[in-house]
Amino acid sequence: MSEGSSVEQLQERLAVDWPEIRAARERASEKRSELRALLEGLDSEDTSVVVSGSLARDEFTVGSDIDWTLLIDGSADPVHYDVSTRIAEAMKNVAQKETGAEGTFSTMVFSHDLIHQIGGEDDTNRNTTRRLLLLLESKAIGREEAYQRVVRNILNRYLLEDHGFWKGSSYRVPRFLQNDFARFWRTMAVDFAYKLRKRSGKGWAIRNTKLRMSRKLIYVSGLLACYGCHFDYSEKDWKEIASSQDRQAQVVGYLDRVFRQTPLEMIAGTFMRFPHLDGAARDILKSYNDFLGILSDDTSREGLEALSEEDATDDPIYQSARELSHRFRNGLLVLFFDDKSGMAELTRNYGVF
Repeated sequence: MSEGSSVEQLQERLAVDWPEIRAARERASEKRSELRALLEGLDSEDTSVVVSGSLARDEFTVGSDIDWTLLIDGSADPVHYDVSTRIAEAMKNVAQKETGAEGTFSTMVFSHDLIHQIGGEDDTNRNTTRRLLLLLESKAIGREEAYQRVVRNILNRYLLEDHGFWKGSSYRVPRFLQNDFARFWRTMAVDFAYKLRKRSGKGWAIRNTKLRMSRKLIYVSGLLACYGCHFDYSEKDWKEIASSQDRQAQVVGYLDRVFRQTPLEMIAGTFMRFPHLDGAARDILKSYNDFLGILSDDTSREGLEALSEEDATDDPIYQSARELSHRFRNGLLVLFFDDKSGMAELTRNYGVF
């Protein structure tokens, strides 16, 4: 882990070791460096090659796939198709397996719908997924100009239309953005059942485990990013910012910096604020470390990928993963419903109603 990272700081404070988290982070860094060299020259000022998923979250394991898009923030150009084809061919040489069949990744994505189609019937599941994963788990491989513009413009759009955010509420939480994270989490949960039927149950156990762990962590990081506005801006500071002419630019810059952290860094950084929650921190990070250990083990991962729902009750690997998910969930409940930190008040007002 990089020197001074929140995960490393928390690990030192708790006097523990999370080797699977560290190994996954090192694998991710190595794989991104490999891709950077392989794809050099295929991006431009108006295009960025963006990876999502475990590779962007620093949770890359031996069996991980590579979710990528050619993000385009400029005029349409026939050359874009040729570039995306070359990227796809290059990815075949380094990816362990193909990406999902839904067509969300491994293709060109234009910025217009990501920025302008938020909510309403034109904001499809695919568009919502691409937009929110761009915030929650993405990294540009190579040139970042287009990537940075799109991320900031998405954040600008959320804040521009969140009038209540600027009107002196005692809670400094961007509700428009937070509500979209909540919608996305529920969509992932509903889509799990849809994909189960569409794929005739294939891969049920591995997807169920990921929904309980990594998918839930994505949602948690979105909540923490939104809650961070409340914790990081004092009431006095917020009044000064809210009345300034560049208020939106200041908050966009803040959120942009927050989202450059991985979800694990976000949650570790939150626990660094609240030492009285060290017990929950141990449970959450230890269970996640062990979850990554299961995914890193070929036998365990392949067993989960092949396991049917009917056989899950008697399968020791799945039952172990299920117990990890319960420890992970219980730690999160302690964190989000803690009164001393103020998390419970925010959760009741924003996470529930």
